[in-house]
Formats: sequence, C-alpha cells, structure tokens
Amino acid sequence: MAVWAVAFACVIAFMGLGLVDPILPAIGKELHATPAQVELLFTSYNAVMAVAMLITGVISSRIGSKGTLLIGLVLIVIFSFLAGHSGSIGEIVGFRAGWGLGNALFIATALAAIVAVGRGGTAASVILYEAALGLGISVGPLLGGLLGGISWRGPFYGVAVLMAIGFIAVSILLRGVPKVTRRTSVLDPFRALSHRGLLSIGIMALLYNFGFFTILAYTPYVLPHLDAHGLGLVFFGWGVLLAIFSVFVAPKLQQRFGTLKTTYVMLVLIAAVLLVIGIFADYQSVVIVAVIVCGAFLGVNNTLVTTAVMNAAPIERSTASAAYSFVRFIGSAIAPWLAGKLGTVFSPHIPYYVGTAGVLLGLCVLFSARNHLQSI
Repeated sequence: MAVWAVAFACVIAFMGLGLVDPILPAIGKELHATPAQVELLFTSYNAVMAVAMLITGVISSRIGSKGTLLIGLVLIVIFSFLAGHSGSIGEIVGFRAGWGLGNALFIATALAAIVAVGRGGTAASVILYEAALGLGISVGPLLGGLLGGISWRGPFYGVAVLMAIGFIAVSILLRGVPKVTRRTSVLDPFRALSHRGLLSIGIMALLYNFGFFTILAYTPYVLPHLDAHGLGLVFFGWGVLLAIFSVFVAPKLQQRFGTLKTTYVMLVLIAAVLLVIGIFADYQSVVIVAVIVCGAFLGVNNTLVTTAVMNAAPIERSTASAAYSFVRFIGSAIAPWLAGKLGTVFSPHIPYYVGTAGVLLGLCVLFSARNHLQSI
C-alpha cells in the first residue's frame, strides 16, 4: 500500500507536466501574452526543479524521505492553487516556479522511496515509476482539456485538489522507509557527475529534452484549429502510447537488444518524427499523427534512460538521480522558451529542426561514452 500511495502521488505530480498543454493558447489570449512568454510557465517550473535537485538529497537525508515527500506535496498544492488564482502571466510564471520546487522535492525522493519499500527490485520499481509517469502525462492533458474547456484556471485548481488527496494517502500509508544513515552534501551531485557515464547520460537527456519539450510545449501553437478539448485528446493519445510502451515494450526491447542499442534506435526515431513535424508543420493531420506516434518512442526511451541512470555509477541512487535530473532539467527549462521564441521570430518549422538537431547531438554524446556505460 505504501508503494501504491507514492505511485498515485507520482501520477498527480506528472500530470502537472502536461496539464497546462491544452490551455496554453487560452492563457496567452486571455492574458495578452506571446507564445514565448507563455512558454515561461515551463521554463520557470523546470529551471527551479533543476536547481532544487541539488538540495533534495540534503533535505531528505536530514528529515527523511517521507517528510521530504510531504513537504513537496504541500508546496505543489499551495502554488498550483495560487497559479489558478493569478491575474497576469508574470504571476503564473512565478507560482509555477514554486510548484517546480515542490515537484523537485517530491520527484527526486519518490523513486528512491519506491525502490526502498518495494519488493520487486530496482527494475520493477523503475517500471512502476515510469508507469506513473506515463499515466500522469497521458491523463494530464485530458484533464487539462476538460477543465480548461470551462476556464483556463480549472486545471490548476484540479491539481491542487488531487495533490491534497495524494498528501493524505502518503501521510497515512507510507511506512517502513529505511532511515538514511549518512547525511548528504549539496556537493554530492557534482561529485557524482565526475563519473563519465552518468554525466554523458545527463548531457544526452539535456539535449534530448529540446526535442521532448518542443513536442510537449510548443505543438499546441501549430494546431490552432483545436480547442482545449481537442488538444487534450491529442496529448492524451500521445501519453497513452508513452505509458504503454514505457511499461510493456521497453523491458522486452531492453532484454533482447540491450539498453544502449535500443536507446540509439529510439533517439534516431524521435529525431525522425521531429523532422517530419518540422517539414509538415502546416498540415494539422500530419502533426497530430506524428505527435501521437512519437509517444511510443519517448516511452521506451524514458524507461531505458531512467534504468541506466540507476546503474551508471557506483553511488547512491538518490544522488545519481539528483545529479542526472539537475543536468537534464536545464534543457527542459531552455527548450520551451526557445521554441516559442524561434516560432515567433522565424517560423513554426524552426523549433522542430532545432529539436531534431538536439536529439541527434544527444545521440552522439551517448555513443561517445559507450565504453563508460558497460554496467547498464
């Protein structure tokens, strides 16, 4: 029950990632903001998450995993409610930053907590974690579309309510988490990055996120004929494939072909989809199909990379996760804003070309470090 309580809260936490997708155009229209300004909702959220990853280990090693999870949940409840109560784009961006702090405390600790109290080992815990991620990402846009059809404020209030339920579930059900025997330092994630394999995976993820967040955060602007409901359904389909392939397909591909080889192929396929969207950005049906199909490739890649991080360096899993997340969220912070800026200044095609280049460059980084990743 403890594992399922954390997993449920994970679903809600990851819903926050895609929840705002269907309402991005509505927020821009209502608050008279440009796409680049609206994309700052992702930038502030991910930038704070990146920096906060450096202190999550310090906090959890002092107050425990459960306390860290609960603080993160409380922050998400408060700042998601305040975001829904905002009157300007600047206020939403600021409150999303606070939301990102809460998410960082929760997400960085959740996987380690699931591994600690679960009985199926690291691999099973990662699959459950990725299942929660996929379910959250898929349901998030659908709920965002439904609530956003009423008001753009609805999705923010919805997250506040659901996270409050998650707080109650975790506080009551999460028991038996082993106490940390060593207090970690804020420098530990930086020391972890001295391992070439872990650093390379982090840099690959940073570059890969230029593709991931171009699809997630910018695509609503190349589908102008869809309302919040329509956008919610598109990204629901995207998230469903992401969840199915991350849980059921990724382990089988990994077992048959190995982590690295499968990841190489997935990155090539993701880059190909981004290129197709870039070329045919003016054709709505092509964009919709490509986005949904890409969810399958993203799901496989996410599971493989998360598993790889847990085994890439001989250090504590929580420290490895924090170090990796710090690096990758830098890309998550830059990519949405850059996509909005490039799309406005040049054309809607350019963000996808940049995303394609980022994913392929990430592939090169990963391939160059293959000799340091034999343990994964």
